[in-house]
Amino acid sequence: MIDSHCHLDHEPLYEDLVNVINRSKLVGVKKLLTICTTLESFEKIKEIVNKDEIIFGTFGVHPHETNQNKVLSSEIIHQISINKKIIGIGETGLDFYYNHSDKIAQINSFREHIIASIKTNKPLIVHSRNAEVETFDILNDYKKNNLKILMHCFTGSKEFAEKLLTLNSYFSASGIITFKNSTTLQDTFKILPLEKLLIETDSPYLAPIPNRGQKNEPSFIKYTLNKLAELKNINPLEMDIYTTNNFNRLFFN
Repeated sequence: MIDSHCHLDHEPLYEDLVNVINRSKLVGVKKLLTICTTLESFEKIKEIVNKDEIIFGTFGVHPHETNQNKVLSSEIIHQISINKKIIGIGETGLDFYYNHSDKIAQINSFREHIIASIKTNKPLIVHSRNAEVETFDILNDYKKNNLKILMHCFTGSKEFAEKLLTLNSYFSASGIITFKNSTTLQDTFKILPLEKLLIETDSPYLAPIPNRGQKNEPSFIKYTLNKLAELKNINPLEMDIYTTNNFNRLFFN
């Protein structure tokens, strides 16, 4: 299994990192991708990725943080070039649910990340909430560039998913798909191609059932894998092979 999106720099994971990593290995996790959200968090991530061979990282600014963290594509490209275990760009995107950053700042930041992704050929980790039209329209502007797109913690509509497939996007399932009230999202994952699916914890957030309400961690990824296998009507071992191969194809090809 591969946890394609976790935040190992966040507490309580960071203070217990050795045990968190060991517990993930015990359940069969082979890689962890720890995701950058601010310029400050990147300093921790550069340290974390060197603590264990299974850990990789990204560089980028979360849409909530774009007012306080302005980053240019040139800086992203530079950091990717000098840090070999930084294999993705983001998380970036648009979040119009909260008012943490203004829309123009988010859009400008998103485009800087996209330019960096094109120039480095590194996958773009996209966060989209209450911004389906705007997210797709911006990504579609760069369709001819064959972006590597990963829709992290995908909770969008079936229509949004179908449009994103025209851009060759990948979709990551989080613990949300295990929630009893997520039937609409479950139906969307049922129609997504197996070749486009990844799994994630988004830990320490969004712990899956049966651990909902706890602080999430990468070892809980098995519950999301099992639920996704159930939705796709295949064996969990087969789903593990698909999601692992999809991750490796996206990030290491």
